[in-house]
Amino acid sequence: MPKKFIGYIAGQTPLDPNEIEGLIPDHVTLLSELNELEQVNITKAIRKYLMGRRKKWDLTDPLVLRNIHADMFSDVWKWSGKFRKTEKNIGVAPDQISSELKKACDDLKFWEKEKTFPIDEIAVRYHHRLVWIHPFPNGNGRFSRLAADIFLRKSGTVPFSWGGNLSAEGQNRKQYLAALKSADGNDFSFLARIARAL
Repeated sequence: MPKKFIGYIAGQTPLDPNEIEGLIPDHVTLLSELNELEQVNITKAIRKYLMGRRKKWDLTDPLVLRNIHADMFSDVWKWSGKFRKTEKNIGVAPDQISSELKKACDDLKFWEKEKTFPIDEIAVRYHHRLVWIHPFPNGNGRFSRLAADIFLRKSGTVPFSWGGNLSAEGQNRKQYLAALKSADGNDFSFLARIARAL
């Protein structure tokens, strides 16, 4: 098992050696292999949460969010669904994750009940907040996009396309990262536009 992976793309949060120790498949040595295994696991989670009969997943419950992350990565990482314990180049301090996630969930509950924003804007605001918190060692963007899509489906709206493939270098990913930066400044319009882009 490698002590580190190389070849991260823009916006990906590198794993530290202790987090890499949580890798379940022992044959993985390349980041490309890791990405493939994660995608297979994520596809299972997408089937559970976005396909078939619509369920009322309670996205205002931090435990449900942890379960979503666990479902996305449990075949690959021992720490799936567990909050990160290390500082990253993004996200709140590890000791603030629980309280910030609770605030995000409370805000979602309020926005939904009071119809504070249009449904798409609620979804992108929630997505952005989850990315900003960065609760897990890895997969936060993918997790946050799925959480937003689950919210949309639960609300009877079509999930976002997110502008296409965001897992590879390219124009789509650059625009997505730029949109997240705009949202950092409380401008969610760009993120809402690219989330619905074909």
